[in-house]
Amino acid sequence: MAGVDAAADVNGPVSARLPDGRLHLQHGPIDLIVEAFGGPAEVEASYRQAIGRFDDILATLVRELPTLRSAVSNTPPALEGPVARRMADAVWPYRDVFITPMAAVAGSVADEVLAALVRGRDLAKAYVNNGGDIAIHLAPGQSLRAAIVANVDAPALDGGVELRSEQSVRGLATSGWRGRSFSLGIADSVTILARTAATADAAATIVANAVDAEHLVIERRAANSINDDTDLGAIPVTTAVGTLPPEIVALALDRGLERARDLHARGLIEGAALALQGQWRLLGVAQSIAGPAPG
Repeated sequence: MAGVDAAADVNGPVSARLPDGRLHLQHGPIDLIVEAFGGPAEVEASYRQAIGRFDDILATLVRELPTLRSAVSNTPPALEGPVARRMADAVWPYRDVFITPMAAVAGSVADEVLAALVRGRDLAKAYVNNGGDIAIHLAPGQSLRAAIVANVDAPALDGGVELRSEQSVRGLATSGWRGRSFSLGIADSVTILARTAATADAAATIVANAVDAEHLVIERRAANSINDDTDLGAIPVTTAVGTLPPEIVALALDRGLERARDLHARGLIEGAALALQGQWRLLGVAQSIAGPAPG
């Protein structure tokens, strides 16, 4: 989950082409890498469409921040912007626990820009990567390989999965205590594969929160003591995890896997890869991940 700052749109959106030809879109905390595959004219047209759609995304989100930062209840939140509505839809299945639409902001932005990117275009494949929360387009017969990094503090290619057009996966997202947003759990990473990036984003938050245990080497602090602009208030979030006994690692991962299995049975996710201190749990289509051995 990435944050949105009410003052983040001062400098306006920026677009640029990277040396390898990919498109970079940035505005405040939103930082996208976009790549489309197809004929040169189609790719260029798709990039223009993505740039045009990106222009007002942050400004529109900022106008609805109070609602987006409020816990979801049994009454659907009244939201107007298309990205905000994607966020609310993605977290709606989890309204029985504390969650705000902000849990799906990164994936929802990726989905929205991808929709603009591919609209009316003839592309073989494409993706929008919003800080690791990725929306994917695959034409029939196409595939795309996604890499998984378990520990962002020591980046390495820990595994990868090939996503094929005949599968229903069109989004993936990763959450964990080491990431760019707060987590209630202790997972190094939880990568979720789902039908959209927004649904993957929300589910990654839920499953990562469930990878949890109690131990003296786990440190937690109130979220608002770290960032007074957080939507989590005084809820304790994980700030450090020391070396844990293998049995505690296994216990925490099994708790997360149980939550992931529930979401998979409900049709909310297509797969999950959970990592903590060298141990892994794989579920659904994520069982095809090459690299890590299941713990």
